[in-house]
Amino acid sequence: MKQVTPEEAAKLLEQGYVYVDVRSEQEFEQGHPRGAFNVPINLVTPGGTLPNTEFVAVMERAFGKDARLVVGCKAGPRSKRAVAQLEQAGFTDLAEMSAGWSGSRDAFGRPTPGWSSAGLPTDSGAPSGHGYTDVKQRSAG
Repeated sequence: MKQVTPEEAAKLLEQGYVYVDVRSEQEFEQGHPRGAFNVPINLVTPGGTLPNTEFVAVMERAFGKDARLVVGCKAGPRSKRAVAQLEQAGFTDLAEMSAGWSGSRDAFGRPTPGWSSAGLPTDSGAPSGHGYTDVKQRSAG
């Protein structure tokens, strides 16, 4: 699994990679990297948070297994799980942004800034074509 910092992720996006935010729809709408697409690995339901059983299928239809993707979440655990599922499904060009949106801590407990605190371009809401409902309707063609 290739792990990247927010700054490295931004450079990959400039090279044509696509950012996929695997946080919940609500978290995505509160703020995300500019141009990101939302495909939650978990779904928030009235009964609690449940795994998104359509995650890999939606990713295959929307992007294709050969897509160049940067995957991020809030602080790392969900994006690691998402990349592991995608690798197992045959996706070949993945980068995991382990610091996520909010930042994380390294093995020594030191803070690692996330996308939102790194001064990189952000958006909020669910821009047309980028929210989960729209992504589910996409086809890699």
